[in-house]
Amino acid sequence: MEGRIFNLPNFLSFLRIILIPWFLYYFHTGHLTIAIVIMIVAVLSDWFDGQAARWTNEVSDMGKILDPLADKLCLASVAIYFLWIGQLPLWFVLFAILRDILIFIGAAYVRFRHSVVTTSLWPGKWAVGFVSMMFIAMVWPHPFFVLYPVKEFFLYLSTTMLLYSFIQYCVRFFRIHNGLDYKA
Repeated sequence: MEGRIFNLPNFLSFLRIILIPWFLYYFHTGHLTIAIVIMIVAVLSDWFDGQAARWTNEVSDMGKILDPLADKLCLASVAIYFLWIGQLPLWFVLFAILRDILIFIGAAYVRFRHSVVTTSLWPGKWAVGFVSMMFIAMVWPHPFFVLYPVKEFFLYLSTTMLLYSFIQYCVRFFRIHNGLDYKA
């Protein structure tokens, strides 16, 4: 692995993983303010870890793996929880998790077969952002989120962007496998 493993960007990605059970605990026990703060910290750390890596020139192979892994673990954990309490449809949770598993397998394949550590694609980052907005609308009892179908809007927008980004990842993996130019 290239780059330092212990740096600020990787710490922020690891922090996001550590925050998952705390968010679920506080939300489930009705401590909404704490749960919202944890969710906002997680969302901000997702944005800030990439920025910090570029600002400090500490982009590492570990970070290229840890950041999307943290995204996938956060999405899967929270989606499964919301499915369990009846707030998300099964089709969305299965689609999102299956997509992430297939992308993980594709990235592992090109890493081990072609020695290429891929980075997150922008459509994937947008998809995570839309899913995060959906989760925020589900957690925050703001009147706007209650009166208007914000959750549903972001549910379908997330689904569209998750599908689009999945296609982009498949194209990238195909191009790497076939020795063609690809976007890092």
